[in-house]
Amino acid sequence: MAKKKVKKLKLKTHRGAAKRFKITSTGKILRMHSGKRHLLGTKRSNRMRRLKKLKLVHHADAKNVHKMLPYG
Repeated sequence: MAKKKVKKLKLKTHRGAAKRFKITSTGKILRMHSGKRHLLGTKRSNRMRRLKKLKLVHHADAKNVHKMLPYG
């Protein structure tokens, strides 16, 4: 009796996470800053410049993000 080879299931990417995070070539996860949607007139230009840049996800949260992006 020949054994059937069981295929391993593909994991689904969390689409919300795929839109919010970017994985670098070294495996670090980048995220955007919050606070750039409204009430922009009260925010200083140097603050807005800081908010434009990407930031690394904290290492405590990185494990969960990697689970949501299995093929990142």
